[in-house]
Amino acid sequence: MAKKKILFICGSLNQTSMMHQISHHFQDYECRFTPYYADGFINYVVSKGYLNFSILNGPFRRATEKYLRDNNLEIDYRGLKYEYDLIYTCADLIYPKNIRNKKVILVQEGMTDPENFMFYLVKYLNLPRWLASTSAMGMSYLYDLFCVASYGYKDFFVKQKGVKPEKIIVTGIPNFDNLKQYLNNDFEHKNYVLVCTSDARETFKFERRIKFIKDCVKIANGKQLIFKLHPNEKVNRATREINKYAPGSVIFSSGNTNHMIANCDVLITQYSSTAFVGLTLGKEVHSYFNINELNKLLPLQNNGTSAERIARIGLHLIESPHISIDEIISKYSLRIV
Repeated sequence: MAKKKILFICGSLNQTSMMHQISHHFQDYECRFTPYYADGFINYVVSKGYLNFSILNGPFRRATEKYLRDNNLEIDYRGLKYEYDLIYTCADLIYPKNIRNKKVILVQEGMTDPENFMFYLVKYLNLPRWLASTSAMGMSYLYDLFCVASYGYKDFFVKQKGVKPEKIIVTGIPNFDNLKQYLNNDFEHKNYVLVCTSDARETFKFERRIKFIKDCVKIANGKQLIFKLHPNEKVNRATREINKYAPGSVIFSSGNTNHMIANCDVLITQYSSTAFVGLTLGKEVHSYFNINELNKLLPLQNNGTSAERIARIGLHLIESPHISIDEIISKYSLRIV
């Protein structure tokens, strides 16, 4: 019999590496990968070289394509070459037409954007979900199962996003389920205040960057400041601002962010999943999100078994059609904290 085929829809490097980890557990299947993609007008705009700030195009897509090539993963852009038995995706802000009649598992990537005015317009006026960015994650309701980071996030997606609880399965998520591993690292700095910046300006969101830098200086109170720039940021602009308003700071535009967090005393973020790393590792964390709420949402730590768990759910979905979704959820919901 021909091997069954699975398509992994990638996005940012974080999303892509999670998809890759899940695929490791499908040795007897044909696994293929694609950068994130869209249909219709949005696809036309991408083909003309626009939307470079998003995972559809520009630096994000180039980084994903490089990752796939470097890891010798077979690429089927837009999933057009084959008929697939199962789809994994890390985002449903855009839900391509060619996966709407397939079995689909949505995997939470990390923290979602705050629910702003645009989120409520999308929610109540049925506008395109991508207008609200990741704050609308899970709101397509078209997938079969949604694998999430924790029971706190299950409640969050049910209450805030309207996801049916019977579609959500708590598994933990790759890249956030074994954070203690980052304590063993060779990053040269220790005992500093780390600032993880955002790409708000690059994605056309409002940000008071100068005020943010000045606030970081106050929090540091004379302690060494290290800035880790978001991968999508304009490095030259960000560097000029930091050198002017926080002179003496060390600036990194690349490097292992988790290692930097593991060695810091204080972590300052804006709207970033890095806050989860800091909180889990016991750091003093400053975030634009409420810290008490973040503690309720912390991804479950299960020694790096989330990818295997998510893969097993997929196996049941395509190999055991007689097993109900409720049975799959009962079998695989993670209860290890």
